[in-house]
Amino acid sequence: MIRVVLPCHLRTLARADDEVRIEVGRPATQRAVLDALEARYPVLRGTIRDHATLRRRPFIRFFACSEDLSHESPDARLPEAVLTGVEPFLIVGAMAGG
Repeated sequence: MIRVVLPCHLRTLARADDEVRIEVGRPATQRAVLDALEARYPVLRGTIRDHATLRRRPFIRFFACSEDLSHESPDARLPEAVLTGVEPFLIVGAMAGG
């Protein structure tokens, strides 16, 4: 069971708690987590990843174990602490402006 923390706007959209638990098969990757998350909360499709390319949206970031995983391959294995549920997989809405 993987713990996923969603940003406020996506929690509201999905009508979910701040942390959701997702069952993911092995190997547990970013792609597998996002696939499971979108299957459970279909309203999130297209909000985290582009509908057509399935690439991460520009102002969305992924973190785990104090590391930015945003530019890692979507098929890279997640850290062991995330796999065991010790640490959450964080989806963060980035901000820009000036």
